[in-house]
Amino acid sequence: MTIRKPKLLKTLILGAPASGKGTISSRIVKKYQADHVSSGDKLRDHIEKKTELGLEVKKYLNEGQLVPDNVMIKFMITELKKVEDKPWLLDGFPRTISQAEALWKVQPVDVVLNLNVPFDVIIDRVKNRWVHLPSGRVYNIGFNTPKVLGKDDVTGEDLFQRPDDKPEAVKKRLEIYESVTRPVINFYKEKGILKEFEGRTSDEIWPQVTAYLDPIFQN
Repeated sequence: MTIRKPKLLKTLILGAPASGKGTISSRIVKKYQADHVSSGDKLRDHIEKKTELGLEVKKYLNEGQLVPDNVMIKFMITELKKVEDKPWLLDGFPRTISQAEALWKVQPVDVVLNLNVPFDVIIDRVKNRWVHLPSGRVYNIGFNTPKVLGKDDVTGEDLFQRPDDKPEAVKKRLEIYESVTRPVINFYKEKGILKEFEGRTSDEIWPQVTAYLDPIFQN
C-alpha cells in the first residue's frame, strides 16, 4: 500500500478567545498530518526554558504589556522555518495587521480558516470554565463537568475560575480581539484565501471544516 505524503499546505486559523480554535486545531493536525505551530505554546516553552527570547517576553508580560510586533514577527518566522518541509497549521499569530503583512512577505499562507462563534455563546461557555491550576486541566459545567463540582477528577483538589474568565473580563477581551483582528481578517479576505465557518460548538463547525479542507488536501 502506498502512503500518500501529506500536501505541504500552509494553513492559518483565526477565531476569538474560547471560540474552539484549540479543539478544531487538534482535529486538523490529527486528520491532515500537519504540524501545529501555536505562538502561545512556543512562547511558553521559551519562558519555561529561560531562553533569551523567553526572558524578554516574560519582561513584557510581567509589565502587563503585549509582546511588540517586531519581536513576535522575528520569533514566529524563525519557528516556521523549522517546519518548512511539512504541512503546518499556524495558531495565535498574526494578531495585528503589521504581523500579517510581515508574515505574508516571507511565508505566505495558502488557506485561512476563521471561526465565527457568537460572542454571547463564548461568554456563556467561559463563565462555566473551571481550572485545576497545578495541572492545567480544564472543566466546563454542562459539557465536561467534574465528577464532584468544584473538585478535580484526578486529585480531588479545588478548581478555580481564572479572573480573566469572568463575564465582564471576557467581554472586554472579545471587544479588543474584534478591533485588533478585524483588519487581519479583511487582509486575508482581500487575498481571496479566507474561509469563514459559523456555529455555536466545535462539533457544529468541524464538518464544515473537513468539507472545505478534504478537496484541498486531496489535490
